[in-house]
Amino acid sequence: MSNQTQKQWKVAENTGFDGLKLDEKAPIPEIGDKEVLVKFHGSSLNYRDLIIAKGLYPFPCKNGVVPASDGAGIVESVGKHVHRFKKGDKVLTLFNQGHVAGSLDAYSITTGVGGSIDGCLRQYGAYDEDGLVTMPSNLNFLEGATLTCAGLTAWNALYGLESRKLMPGDWVLTQGTGGVSMFGVQFAKAAGARVIATTSSEEKGEKLKQLGADHVINYKEDSNWGETAKKLTGGSGVQHVIEVGGPNTVKQSLKAIAIDGVISIIGFLGGMKGEEQPSFVECLNNICTVRGVLVGPRLMFEQMNKAIEANNIKPLVDEKVFKLEEVKEAYQYMWDQKHFGKLCISIE
Repeated sequence: MSNQTQKQWKVAENTGFDGLKLDEKAPIPEIGDKEVLVKFHGSSLNYRDLIIAKGLYPFPCKNGVVPASDGAGIVESVGKHVHRFKKGDKVLTLFNQGHVAGSLDAYSITTGVGGSIDGCLRQYGAYDEDGLVTMPSNLNFLEGATLTCAGLTAWNALYGLESRKLMPGDWVLTQGTGGVSMFGVQFAKAAGARVIATTSSEEKGEKLKQLGADHVINYKEDSNWGETAKKLTGGSGVQHVIEVGGPNTVKQSLKAIAIDGVISIIGFLGGMKGEEQPSFVECLNNICTVRGVLVGPRLMFEQMNKAIEANNIKPLVDEKVFKLEEVKEAYQYMWDQKHFGKLCISIE
């Protein structure tokens, strides 16, 4: 390879977006025997990336990390003991590099890309062959880059608990129009389920209907949207809630849930502190399961990718795409909630 240096962002200080620094002559990493060098073409941002930059992320992070878990690119070269990939393959990064199958453990939870392991806001990255998956053949690099965190999180919410996995005819409740919620709508519809989506505006509601949502509730106009959602199911409730709001929305999610339904808590966009947080007894009163979800393992990622190919599911990418040099602007654009679907960075 002729290039010896690359453009690379780092979280130099966890004090806000001004703490993000671009190094235009960073070294291209050398690969070990089991590692793969990836030339990145696309990345996408998650709420996690924003709060890492602001010093608010509750999981392990290393100083000066290269940000962003989500990366899509082409294999540039492979170590001598690599057997899963070859030069020219199109690949995606795995969120937790040590999480191949089954449950997270004390080690794999510390292997987050863009947190404790250098991420994808750079031109080249080196990863263990077990920390990559093949990109679905029906997607471009920007679409592929949306799957690592948001896509797999939504899939895990719907399919991760085997005994309660999504079935045709089930009801799914999604919240808002962020990446995970949008994937939730798409995956649920592909499985023959029915979707109730909440949102804050009529315009976003129309887009959710275009995506396949059967019912849309404006939560700014209907503060009791949980009960409204339950009524829409005929009174039985929803089998799955993809809960992204945190303490301030769980109360309504519990009002919507069916007996033996699952509330998957995947975020806290509404803040960490709720004024009237429900107690654990509410899980008993509603006879439901509430589970925390932190993305998912590689084998689940590969299962999801098969479904994406089979159903030709196209991730929703925001119409505004940023260049690698515009990362700070991209962070601010997302923080200001100007995006619809996934916000992507094009890497040349």
